[in-house]
Amino acid sequence: MAAKAIMMLFCLMALPATFRAETQASRVNPIRKVVTMLQNMQKKITAEGEKEAELFEKYMCYCSNAGGDLGKSISDANTKVPQLGSDIKAGEAALAQLKEDLKQAQVDRSAAKEAVASATALREKEAGAFAAESSELKANIAALGKATAAIEKGMAGAFLQTNTASVLKRLVQKSENLEDADREQLMSFLSNGQDYAPASGQISGILQTMHDEMSASLAEATAAENAAIKAYDSLMASKAKEINALTKAI
Repeated sequence: MAAKAIMMLFCLMALPATFRAETQASRVNPIRKVVTMLQNMQKKITAEGEKEAELFEKYMCYCSNAGGDLGKSISDANTKVPQLGSDIKAGEAALAQLKEDLKQAQVDRSAAKEAVASATALREKEAGAFAAESSELKANIAALGKATAAIEKGMAGAFLQTNTASVLKRLVQKSENLEDADREQLMSFLSNGQDYAPASGQISGILQTMHDEMSASLAEATAAENAAIKAYDSLMASKAKEINALTKAI
């Protein structure tokens, strides 16, 4: 009992001292916190200052280098601007010329195509006319040859019964190269061949002359046709080359 009392008394005596120590600690801690916070801020500010100093140094280095580059770029630009202006004017002039060339090439190509169409139409017309003339000349030449052969063989009567004799009769009637006397004699022969014998040589001569003249006409017409074909082919080749070149240019 006495021991417990002494222990309690001791605790009561020690209590004020412990309380005073805790109170003192509580008074010191806020200051320490402030000091610690200030120290941390100082470190942060110092680090940021060092970083900004580094960035500033880099910026100054860039400005030092960029200034020369920028000056050179400005100088080059001042030199190039007049040249670019000249190039633009030259380009515009070239464009205008190209437009004119294009227009002219289109006109020339259309004209070349029209020339081809016209030449083709003319060639077809000429070919048709030659075909008709050649066919008629060949028929007349054949009729004259048969008539001459029949007279020479003494078979004029049989010949006069053929369709070839009718062809020859129409030829004699419309021929512009025959003299009237020769025409009358041939028509008499073709109408009534019974009395031809005394004049057979003369009639054969007239027929042979007509044969030679028509053969010459056929040869002349054929030569003209061949020349026309050659000229047409040459023109078509030339125009095809021209049209291809103009198309490529366009």
